[in-house]
Amino acid sequence: MHTVLLSLAATGFTFLMTALGAAMVFFMRRGSSGEAVQRIFLGFAAGVMIAASVWSLLIPSIELAGERGLTAWLPAAAGLIAGVLFLMLFDRLMPFFRPAEEGSLRRGLGKTALLVFAVTLHNIPEGMAVGLAFALTGSSGTAEAMAAAIALAVGIGIQNFPEGAAISLPLRQTGMSRGKAFLCGALSGIVEPIAGVLTVLAAGHIAALMPWLLAFAAGAMLYVVVEELIPEAHLGAGHLGTMGVMLGFIIMMILDVSLG
Repeated sequence: MHTVLLSLAATGFTFLMTALGAAMVFFMRRGSSGEAVQRIFLGFAAGVMIAASVWSLLIPSIELAGERGLTAWLPAAAGLIAGVLFLMLFDRLMPFFRPAEEGSLRRGLGKTALLVFAVTLHNIPEGMAVGLAFALTGSSGTAEAMAAAIALAVGIGIQNFPEGAAISLPLRQTGMSRGKAFLCGALSGIVEPIAGVLTVLAAGHIAALMPWLLAFAAGAMLYVVVEELIPEAHLGAGHLGTMGVMLGFIIMMILDVSLG
C-alpha cells in the first residue's frame, strides 16, 4: 500500500503538470499574437516529444530488452513501427479526421483530436514507467532506487507541461471555450495516475511488456510530431516554430540526461 500511495503521488504530480500546461489557455488571447504563441508551443512540444521519444522511451526500451536477454533493438524497432502504423490506421479509418472542407473548424478539431489521442496514448506507458520504478523501489528498498523513481517522475512531469499547452491552445484557436479547452488538455494526463497504480498492482506481469510498450508510445509520438506538430508550427512567416522545436529538444534532452 505504501508503494501504491507513492506511485499515486508521483503520477498525480505528472498529471498536475499537464493541467498547469493546459491552463496556459487562460493567459493567451486569440488572434495573431495567439497564433504566434501557439506556433512556439507546438514547436516546443514537438522538440520535447522527439527528445522524450529517444531518451525516455526508445533508449529505455533497448536497455530493458537487453536486460531481459532479447535482441536489444527488436522491441524498439517493432514497437516503434507498430505505434506509427496504429496511428496511421486510426487517422485513416476515422472520417472525422478527414473532412471535406479544408481549413474548417471541423478539420481543426480533428487535427487536435489526433494530438490529444496520441499524447494520451503515450501518457499510458509513461505512467506505467513511473509505477514500475516505484514498484522496484518497494522491492529493493534502496535510496538509489527511490531517487531514480523520483527523478523519473519529475522529468516526465516537466515534459508534460508543454504537452498540455499544445493541446489546449489549438483547441482555443478553433473556437472552443477556455474552460473546455483546458479540460481537454488536462484530462489527457489523467491516464498516468491510473496506469501508474495499476502497474504497481500488477508489476510482475507488466514488466515483461515494458520494452514493447515504451517503443509503441515512441512511434505514436513521432508520428504526430512529423504529421501534425512540425507542419503546424511552421505555418506563416518566420522561424518561431523552428526555434520552439530546438528549444524543446534541448531542454528535454538536458532533463532526460541529468535526471535519468
